[in-house]
Amino acid sequence: MTLTATQPMSLPKRRSGRGWAAAVLPPLLVLAGFLGLWYLMSYELLAPDRRFLVPPPHRVVSVGFLDWENLQALLVGLVVTMRVAGVGLLAAIVIGLAVAIAMSQAAWVERSLYPYAVTLQTIPILALVPLFGFWFGFGFFSRVVVCTMISLFPIIANTLFGLKSIDPALRELFALQKVGRWKRLRKLDLPFALTAVLAGFRISAGLSVIGAIVGDFFFRQGTTGIGILMSLYISRLQSELLYASIILSSLLGIVAFWLFSGLSFVVGKRFDRSQA
Repeated sequence: MTLTATQPMSLPKRRSGRGWAAAVLPPLLVLAGFLGLWYLMSYELLAPDRRFLVPPPHRVVSVGFLDWENLQALLVGLVVTMRVAGVGLLAAIVIGLAVAIAMSQAAWVERSLYPYAVTLQTIPILALVPLFGFWFGFGFFSRVVVCTMISLFPIIANTLFGLKSIDPALRELFALQKVGRWKRLRKLDLPFALTAVLAGFRISAGLSVIGAIVGDFFFRQGTTGIGILMSLYISRLQSELLYASIILSSLLGIVAFWLFSGLSFVVGKRFDRSQA
């Protein structure tokens, strides 16, 4: 009895340790290889007078992150970009959910709107950015419009997929119970489609950061976001600060992606418990 009681307690610990190593070591090895290639390119493949094109990592850290004046400018620009990305993502979520729900409720709405949703995904947004500046000015609103357009389609596509993937037997059960359309949407369709909906949010979270930076980079007016700083660093050949701004932008996108990944995991666990 004591053996059977202690063995199940020790196995999960060993498995969790192996799982932790399997999750952490591969990314660290890839990071080490990437840094090695970076140093190789800086010191071996580039002449000293051209090393500013690919400054070594320690120079990026010292100039971009250890110099408080430079870091402060980067953080202020990152906050501006984060605000634009957050508002743009929220607008994309509201619009995307509304459009996808409308398309799921009526076939004629889907036939009418879905081709234009696909077209929105294929439009070269960069070509429209100057037009948005002319129409709406070069401030906060125009940047949010760009951000919303870039991050809208994954929400529409994933939400519509989730809403149309409900088990037909469950739909028939609700129909036999004479449940109304909107109550069925609230009680059946949206809960079962939630995993797909959150997957769309996760994709659009990263795209919203890209949209905010694109708006900053090409408008080059208004409140200084990190995209404007990138444009400034390029014009001044401040490559260390440019690389630092790229790293911070990537971290912002990763954090946004992880937030929705964590939300998807929590919601999935709760949904599994409710189904058990």
